[in-house]
Amino acid sequence: MGANPINLAVRFILEIGALVALGRWGWDQATGVLQFVLALAIPVLAAVLWGTFAVPGDPSRSGRAPVVVPGMARLFLELAVFAAATWSLFATGASNLAWVFGIAVLIHYAMSYDRIQWLLGH
Repeated sequence: MGANPINLAVRFILEIGALVALGRWGWDQATGVLQFVLALAIPVLAAVLWGTFAVPGDPSRSGRAPVVVPGMARLFLELAVFAAATWSLFATGASNLAWVFGIAVLIHYAMSYDRIQWLLGH
């Protein structure tokens, strides 16, 4: 189910939502020019980490891994990004959205049980 096109589309939407939430949190942390820097730098850093550290042959990705990591490390990275995004929504006062986002992430991972098993085995 983890490689199902609908589940992959949901995952993509969650990834974009996480980047937006992290950028919003960065925006709220400063004023002036630093506000713009943080609003851009934090999501870019998350996206670079997300795209760089991968498990070769991951069926939910291109299969390429610029920096090879074990499946457990990849799963931890994904959960850390989604947890940080959920926390950032709470921190910026969007608690209802944070709950919806967090529950959507949990449902996505529950439906991706086969991918989680694959990651833990690699």
